[in-house]
Amino acid sequence: MAELAETPRGRLTGRFVVASVMAVASPILSLTAYLVWAGLPAQWAPDITVSPQSAVTFTFPAVGAFLIYHRPRLNLAWLMCVGGLAAAVSDAASALMFHAAAIGEPALAGWLRVPLRLGWAVCGLSLTMVLPLYSPDGRLPSRRWRPALWLGCFSIGTAAVQYLFRAPRTEGYPYPSVIPNPLGIPALAPYADVMATVGWAGIYTAMALAALSLASRLRGADPVGRRQIGWPLFAFAGYIVFLVLAAIWPVFMWPAIAWAAAIPFAMAFAVMRYRLYGIDTVISRAFVAAGVVVVVSLVYFGVGTLSSLVVSGYHQVAGIAAALFAGAFFQPLRRGLQRAVDRMLYGAVGDPGVLAERLTQAVRGADPARALNSVVSVLRDGLAVEGVAVEVADGEPRYVESGHVGAEPREVPLVWHGARVGRLLVGPPGPRRFPAAHNERVLATLTPYAADVAHAVRMAADLQRSRERILTAREEERRRLRRDLHDGLGQTLSAMAMTINMARLSLKSSPDAADELLRELHAGMSAVTSDIRELVYGLRPPALDDLGLARAVRDLAGHSSPDTEIEVTVEGDVEDLPAAVEVAVYRIVQEALTNIRRHAEASRARIVLRREEPVLRVLITDDGKGLPERHRAGVGLGSMRERAAELGGLCVVTGEPGAGTRVEVMLPLLTAGLSVGS
Repeated sequence: MAELAETPRGRLTGRFVVASVMAVASPILSLTAYLVWAGLPAQWAPDITVSPQSAVTFTFPAVGAFLIYHRPRLNLAWLMCVGGLAAAVSDAASALMFHAAAIGEPALAGWLRVPLRLGWAVCGLSLTMVLPLYSPDGRLPSRRWRPALWLGCFSIGTAAVQYLFRAPRTEGYPYPSVIPNPLGIPALAPYADVMATVGWAGIYTAMALAALSLASRLRGADPVGRRQIGWPLFAFAGYIVFLVLAAIWPVFMWPAIAWAAAIPFAMAFAVMRYRLYGIDTVISRAFVAAGVVVVVSLVYFGVGTLSSLVVSGYHQVAGIAAALFAGAFFQPLRRGLQRAVDRMLYGAVGDPGVLAERLTQAVRGADPARALNSVVSVLRDGLAVEGVAVEVADGEPRYVESGHVGAEPREVPLVWHGARVGRLLVGPPGPRRFPAAHNERVLATLTPYAADVAHAVRMAADLQRSRERILTAREEERRRLRRDLHDGLGQTLSAMAMTINMARLSLKSSPDAADELLRELHAGMSAVTSDIRELVYGLRPPALDDLGLARAVRDLAGHSSPDTEIEVTVEGDVEDLPAAVEVAVYRIVQEALTNIRRHAEASRARIVLRREEPVLRVLITDDGKGLPERHRAGVGLGSMRERAAELGGLCVVTGEPGAGTRVEVMLPLLTAGLSVGS
């Protein structure tokens, strides 16, 4: 056994056993005190039997034992165990003191003053002064804070000495008989009030300085350290506030008790799980909730009182009016408080509305590429992170980064009207402030702006690519025309000119030869006519000029496939459409019918042309085998989409396997409207 006790595992077991004994003994002593209080005669029962000291007996030792098990060398955990046990001893001694006095044992009651006050002193010094000063790493922030520790020891000692050695006062004594003090010194009686005042003033000052030491640590810590320190700072600051309020208004004693019981859990978060819980979120929501409750309550009761005075005797009217006013104040008040708390926690960048205004001003006067740089800069400031990047799908620039997002950034999709246009990459928290708990509010406010700019970047890139395609297509068309004219028509016309010369020379000497040459010339002219017809047809289908769009589409459908029954429906006037729209519709329908004939294996198909100002809709459906599961657009489908995109329209091709194919086209008719109006 001795050898086991010397091992690290044995030392851990021994420490945990001691801590567990404290954690069990403290609530037992407190429960004993409550039972004793309950059994006292009415004349010996004090007015206040529950205090913040009573609450810590249940939570501090238990949490301290838990921390000792996981962190055996953590001195703060031992402080929590010792302080909680001392509070339990103080409560038990207080209850037993009154019990001894009630049963006629004044001497025993007098000696019980000693553990009562010593337990109170140890509890107050360890939990309200030493613990916050040494949180969260078990060391003082610096040597400058030693006077705060000395002040706490002096103040607690002064108050304890004043209580231990004062002589009981007989005038106005609230109990049936005076509980004697065996350590009382009558000579200290003139100074008792001064000592009490000095002691309690020093106690409150030392408690405030202890909380201030945490604020000092917070200011110089890194983001992770700030989150760790924020938990005990929030806990101790809240406890001090409620304790001071309880000294002025006793109604705040119960919140002080509850807050004191919650302090060890904040300490446990700070030591064990501070990386998982955002203390700034807790602070933000606590302040907002408290402010909303206070102000709405004041408005409700104020309006209710005023309404009762104005419409005396109509209490229901007063209640309804108060509820309406309180409800009207709720949402604006909550937003205002949230902005104020965000500014308090995160500075000027804490208000998403301000960031949105900055972003609007930066985006308003810049081109999409420069606006994207503004987006990432504002987002980086607003989120207080080391880096932010925006990646735009098919955009130019495709990737813009401010700072460094790291190896594992958070990814936020950028969605514009249901379509994903890119993604936002958020880096780790920066070194200047909390890892912002208001990230979600900032992202919810600014992500739509980022999506708009990303969409604009995509559109600018698409426009540039469209211009390049148009330029390329124009040059390719010019090259084709030049080749056809030079190599085709040019050579043919040159040969025809030579044939004419030869026919003229042989016309008198050899009429038969001349006649043969003229026949060849006639055949050549027919070929030229055919080439010119094909050339013109390549520029614009003649059927559009000869038949109009509706009849041309019907003609296409009639000659498309003998095995497929095709129905053509025309809704609205399609006679005055722009030439570019007519060509695009004709070519798209032609390509769709080609796909139906070659791939669909359909028995029925339907073509609908519907004019809906200011767009023309084209619908082509069939009952064929549809698109395969792993469908990849080919040249034909790509050309259909490109023809629609060139006019600013859309072409969507859908189809499930075995359920047919559906081609939907929407083309704007703004130019058609202008031509009609002119």
